[in-house]
Amino acid sequence: MTTADERLITALDLPDAMQALALCEKLGPSVSFYKIGLGMLTGGGLALANELKQEHGKRIFLDMKLFDISATIEAAVRGLAAYELDFLTVHGDPHVVRAAKEGAAGSGLKILGVTVLTSLDRGDLDAGLIKQGDIKDITVERAALALEAGADGVISSPWEAADIRALSAAKDKLIVTPGVRPVGSSAGDQKRIATPKFAIESGADHIVVGRPVWQAADPKAAAEAILAELP
Repeated sequence: MTTADERLITALDLPDAMQALALCEKLGPSVSFYKIGLGMLTGGGLALANELKQEHGKRIFLDMKLFDISATIEAAVRGLAAYELDFLTVHGDPHVVRAAKEGAAGSGLKILGVTVLTSLDRGDLDAGLIKQGDIKDITVERAALALEAGADGVISSPWEAADIRALSAAKDKLIVTPGVRPVGSSAGDQKRIATPKFAIESGADHIVVGRPVWQAADPKAAAEAILAELP
């Protein structure tokens, strides 16, 4: 069992499980929490999640961003809960969150509601016919709805973390922030980004970092440098 700082979640956004396992071997005990998303699903993602959890003692964040009718969400989450993983994302719509919590009942799986993706800005929301208003206000409003529906936590950019943490509904709840980039890193396709230090100081419990780690010449050194930035 590893004892690394679990505030850092490293995203295994690689083509397949074999490449992801090779990265995990390089990172060793420096990282104890991994995110596996949709891009890995057809590349052995669930088998990878199970192996890292059961054989290597890692914590696993399954980033599926599920959205469907309530019965389908409940059934899907019940099946995923059998893998004994740690976090699962669903869209933060109240009916989705409530169904996911029903599916996760009796397990230790934490349901995290997605607010507004960190790759989106106001122009993207306009293109998707999302209501007018400041993106931060909409994110905080969606977070409040998800938490009031029973979510164990929410996903947001670091820029909304402080306002979400201030919500009464956020007491003892998790805030997980993707869109985190170490000082000097490229933004990539993310638009609402911040540093690891800013995210944690703003109220995030966990930061999610992918490319700045796995694209680095020395992934272990990159992960350790990110951990060194955390307050």
